[in-house]
Amino acid sequence: MTMRAQNRRRPSWFTRFWAIVRYEMLWNIRKKKFIGILIIVFAIATLVLLIPVIGSRTTNVGITKNPDYAITFGGNAFVFLLLAIGTSVNTFSSEFESGTIVPLVSKPVSRSMIFMGKLFTTFMLLLLSYTILYGYITLASLGVYGPQSHLQYMPLIVLGSLLSTFIWVGLLFAAGCLTKNTMVTIIAAIGLFLALLIAGPIITVFSGPSQSLNYLPGTGATGSFIIGTNVTSVSAGTDNIGTNLVNYALYPSTYVDFYKTNLTAITQNETALPDAGLLYTQSTGSIAATGVIVGLAYTAGFLLVAWVAFKRSQIME
Repeated sequence: MTMRAQNRRRPSWFTRFWAIVRYEMLWNIRKKKFIGILIIVFAIATLVLLIPVIGSRTTNVGITKNPDYAITFGGNAFVFLLLAIGTSVNTFSSEFESGTIVPLVSKPVSRSMIFMGKLFTTFMLLLLSYTILYGYITLASLGVYGPQSHLQYMPLIVLGSLLSTFIWVGLLFAAGCLTKNTMVTIIAAIGLFLALLIAGPIITVFSGPSQSLNYLPGTGATGSFIIGTNVTSVSAGTDNIGTNLVNYALYPSTYVDFYKTNLTAITQNETALPDAGLLYTQSTGSIAATGVIVGLAYTAGFLLVAWVAFKRSQIME
């Protein structure tokens, strides 16, 4: 058989890549974790929307109209972690545990193509999930909080949520390729999530909303800015990339003030925590850019570790 005939028989790059993507899609459907977690995420969003409705009917007090509810909803760390687990936890670790990785790597595709195919599938699943989720939230918020404004910026919320989630996706990929164990991978992700969730507020109380918090995955430093008579709270960490991009789009020349709490001034029946003065200010543009850069850096770092570990892993039949 001539070399030309062999080349004609060899599937194209796109055909091989799409075969990996299709395989990964079916793999996620068979495991059912993704579908189950997606249902949980929608249940959480529905509950959040129903709480004010239930409270209003119980107290006979009307719900305050909030035209910005839809574009400020994005930024829930727990949802990011859940969807990352749903789309990524089985991607490598379960393949190693079940042995399905053996026939996969025996196909005429490189390990880099397998890795990229799995990564692309995760991206597409998350993009679809967030598009449906925020579409649902937008429609539901119309009924609860009235007409919504600035909906043209919803794509920024979706993109920000994708990046916030991909930090955890990268971690799960890396842990899965290194440990080849699904339970250890889940424990590593949840352990880091809880550690950051607990450590952030403690550091903030004793040292103030330090800018260093913005370089860790999580909520980051919390500040505020005033537009007219409205005070808007801003969390500058990677969990709020989407909302911070919207803040920059709406208020590009606005600065956010970060104050330190004065613990010694707290008195009994205090309705608001006293501050000890302004620590620093930061523009909405700087906050948004920092979140994007830090998110990309963590994602790239974790994915690089995962790719190297997968390339070097010994797969025995």
